[in-house]
Amino acid sequence: MAKKIDEEALAEAYNRALALEKSGDVDAAVAAYEHVLAIDPEDHGGAAVRIAAMGRGETPVKAPDAYVETLFDQHAEVFEDVLVEQLGYHVPMLVRQRLQALKLGPFKRLLDLGCGTGLTGGALRDLCEDMTGIDISEKMVEIAHEKDLYETLFVAEVEDFLDDNDEDAFDLITATDVLPYLGALEPLFFGAAENLTPGGLFIFSSETLPEETLAGRAYMVGPHQRFAHADAYVRERLTATGFELVEASEINVRMEDGQPTPGHLVIARYIG
Repeated sequence: MAKKIDEEALAEAYNRALALEKSGDVDAAVAAYEHVLAIDPEDHGGAAVRIAAMGRGETPVKAPDAYVETLFDQHAEVFEDVLVEQLGYHVPMLVRQRLQALKLGPFKRLLDLGCGTGLTGGALRDLCEDMTGIDISEKMVEIAHEKDLYETLFVAEVEDFLDDNDEDAFDLITATDVLPYLGALEPLFFGAAENLTPGGLFIFSSETLPEETLAGRAYMVGPHQRFAHADAYVRERLTATGFELVEASEINVRMEDGQPTPGHLVIARYIG
């Protein structure tokens, strides 16, 4: 039984930590976020990710589930407007364009990881016979359900779903805007491999930072509390998990404070 969180104390502690972070007092901000974590160990506010974004503490292997769920539940209603209209997010259409340019598809079964409100499902609907969507946010899944795009929808954490799933394998798995919430990629890549037919495709977007910023790290939390991955790490993990790289295109994932967010759109084939 999870202990009840003192919501008022949590909000007060979090706001104090945010204010200290904004003021540039890193030491005090880190201590304040540690206090937030003591009140709320599940970390609904993403304090651990914020500490890492300031270059302190251990880099978490992924964003806390409670944080990702809360973040997307809160933004579900305005999600598409903000992401597409304000942040210029067009990765689902880029996926479609690359599949068509490379003459890949049509597909029997698509698994859309982190499906959100169904942007990728909408972009690929006519290329897939049967579509399954997964998202950790119940509110996101409700909106996707209203669009009637997917044959099957699940509310689940992506890595848990891949680990537990015993349905038929898929010949296409997409993960657009999933990697920015994951640090270590082994569980995702291994899970994708386990759920793909031989020759099946795995398509995902990732964000990156300049090599001098990454400084030899496989991944780190960037200034916007999102994980950035080194290109070499992504490639090496894919190969280690039984994938061959079909294509890795440099893309602008989204605009952030008026600046492009560099990243990659990766298409890999599972060869076992």
